[in-house]
Amino acid sequence: MTGFPRRTALPHRTALPRRRALVPCALALSGALALTACGSDSDDSDGGSGSGKTHTVKTAMGDVKVPVEPKRVVVLDTAELDSAITLGVKPVGATHVEAAGEFPGYLPKDEVAGIKDVGEMLNPNMEVIAGLKPDLILTSKIRHGAKYDQLKKIAPTVMTETTGHPWKENFQTHADALGKKPEAKKAVADYTAHAEKVTKAVGGPAKAKATEVNVVRFVEGADIRVYGEQTYIATLLKDVGLGRPPLAKKAKDGFSYDLSPEKIDMADADVIFQSTYGDPEKSKQTQTVRSGLWKNMEAVKSGNVHVVDDELWIQGIGYTAAAKILDQMQADLTK
Repeated sequence: MTGFPRRTALPHRTALPRRRALVPCALALSGALALTACGSDSDDSDGGSGSGKTHTVKTAMGDVKVPVEPKRVVVLDTAELDSAITLGVKPVGATHVEAAGEFPGYLPKDEVAGIKDVGEMLNPNMEVIAGLKPDLILTSKIRHGAKYDQLKKIAPTVMTETTGHPWKENFQTHADALGKKPEAKKAVADYTAHAEKVTKAVGGPAKAKATEVNVVRFVEGADIRVYGEQTYIATLLKDVGLGRPPLAKKAKDGFSYDLSPEKIDMADADVIFQSTYGDPEKSKQTQTVRSGLWKNMEAVKSGNVHVVDDELWIQGIGYTAAAKILDQMQADLTK
């Protein structure tokens, strides 16, 4: 499942201005014709990689031939951006999340410097993408399945089925497409060791399991979310061995149990990690944390509510984000 709001639309942001410096064919034609002219449908083309060699990657849209060493990668969501950076690949283009308007702040600035913004995540600018002449595009079916025919005319497009909970499997697909399997193996090993370190720091497996943790997210344009067990952040809690309250197990489709401010006390736990997506007032965060129900929760009274960065904890979805989350988790749980 995704880390972003579902069903309800967030306030519209002004669209990014169309870039004028496009390739000649994109200027000459528009829509599908321009994309067809600028892209290649040949599985055997080098896609700009230089070597001309390809290998096959299994994707949500079937087998796709991609360059063995892609040089110009475009990523269309935060998970794919995190994967690329983790694996030492700087994309030539990436989308931004609507609420942020820029690339995730938790990523090292020097590693995202120079990446072209190709538009808002749910509505990427196809002409800008084509103008970058990518040899590989990474995204997911849940985000851009409807745009697959357009995207594959620009460059080989590798889609995972969804994002969020299956992030570890998705990362392996990204690593395969990027030709970075050895680097992926190291990233996984480092993460596993890091999670074990946090478990030890909080008092060992038994104490971790006895500590029930909820992740509460205030979302502009939606109800308050208590994250379930089929989410990215839930996998990190599980890998550390932390317990989850019964409410988390009741989450619809394992994603979230949604609450109104009048029922926020149902989200009580030994520890709460709290984040906000969008405006605090419009997301009901301000009024909720001022309420008597919130102030009388055990986690609040015991000082075990920790405000965390939504961009990192919910939107990051990858091993680079996970390393920073585990560090914060350890710091907050051992205060």
